[in-house]
Amino acid sequence: MPREGCKRLFLYASPAGWPSRAGRFGWCIELRLRRKWREPAGGRGLTAGQPGKIRKERSFISRRVVVTGVGLITAIGDTTEQTWQSLLAVRSGISRIEAFDPALFNAQIAGEIKRFDPTKFIEKKEVKKMGRFIQFAIAASEDALASSGLKVAEENAENVGVYVGSGIGGFEVIEREHSNYLNYGPRRISPFFIPATIVNLASGYISMRTGAKGPNSATATACTTSAHSIGDSFRLIARGDADAMICGGAEACITPMGIGGFAAMRALSQRNDEPARASRPFDRDRDGFVVGEGSGILILEELEIAKRRDAPILAEIVGYGMSGDAYHLTSPPEDGEGAFRVMRNALKDAKLNPEQIGYINAHGTSTPLGDKAETAAIKRTFGDHAYKLCVSSTKSMTGHLLGGAGALEAGIVVCALRDQVAPPTANLDNPDEACDLDYIPNQPRPLKLDYALTNSFGFGGTNGALIFKRFTD
Repeated sequence: MPREGCKRLFLYASPAGWPSRAGRFGWCIELRLRRKWREPAGGRGLTAGQPGKIRKERSFISRRVVVTGVGLITAIGDTTEQTWQSLLAVRSGISRIEAFDPALFNAQIAGEIKRFDPTKFIEKKEVKKMGRFIQFAIAASEDALASSGLKVAEENAENVGVYVGSGIGGFEVIEREHSNYLNYGPRRISPFFIPATIVNLASGYISMRTGAKGPNSATATACTTSAHSIGDSFRLIARGDADAMICGGAEACITPMGIGGFAAMRALSQRNDEPARASRPFDRDRDGFVVGEGSGILILEELEIAKRRDAPILAEIVGYGMSGDAYHLTSPPEDGEGAFRVMRNALKDAKLNPEQIGYINAHGTSTPLGDKAETAAIKRTFGDHAYKLCVSSTKSMTGHLLGGAGALEAGIVVCALRDQVAPPTANLDNPDEACDLDYIPNQPRPLKLDYALTNSFGFGGTNGALIFKRFTD
């Protein structure tokens, strides 16, 4: 009887030649082929001189991938549209911390989501099983799915995946359960401690709640986490491993240890008397970043499938770049060499010339060294065009969402392409002499945008860049 099976064809290449004989050391390129076997009567398998028919399981021609939904929850909005309108109104979400008493800390401010009620999205009995970052991810995913109209049903479940990361995970749960252990002993540690804390449980919960049975994964690459989540999801769809992905990131580390740890590194702004003016990327008076919290989730779909269901196509994702600094644990090289390479790689992936980019949502954290390095990288990447394109850092209003920042800012870029307006950099009153590009100071700017790029850089020198295009069929 006929049967189908997957076979793998391995081609080996050594540095000295292509191809070389199988078995030699070298690189291995795996082509996944689906083979339909034709067996002779008696079921003895293929006979000599009777080759089976071979066809590719998936086309290696990259499929187009579009954004059909965006979900954002931040200190300036409980939904995507609230967040977007707050950015255009130049409204800051940074204020004195209320989650705990910050009086003993050098940094006492954050982009905190106040009065968040998880029971609007999650059954009450389930809330205690989840870290706050998971709750944010679920809230943002529901916003994204509602705007997309994507429904996961039996017929498409295996082709819809989830890829949501976090830089830190359930920090507040770790602190709470450690306190329980110290005060009451090991019997008081919650059985939900581990699943409430680990990074991949945001993806896990979203998968279980939606029924998505496709690729399920999570990244934890510091502040580049959710840019990597989106970029990897883009490639999963482009190569045919999924038709749709619920992807992004979430973070919730406004806790004593979270704030204390970053403050001990002298990475945080100490402008406690002016919270709304503390995050000031590219300004000469900047003194560090401000921690934010929240989530950004995008719905990515293969173009033709999205069109068949009349999905609202907000933008197209066309490029993804990655690079490593190989330089320092927490600081970028002064010339932004790793940031230059990640933008170059994204442009190459998108097959674009630098002059085609009209707007960059910068990593721009408001640190003295980081903003200079990113500016230098933009100049090197774009040459003379660097002075013609527009750049802004919306962290000036949301704070820095760490592992959630890349997805938040990807969602903001999608909104910018949709509405043809670029959000501003708030608090840019006295530009640093080394930061001399057009950073859209203090007011949004209408622009004719076809392509926009967003940068994310993380501790350990991990970098990601995403390029989005205004959708045209």
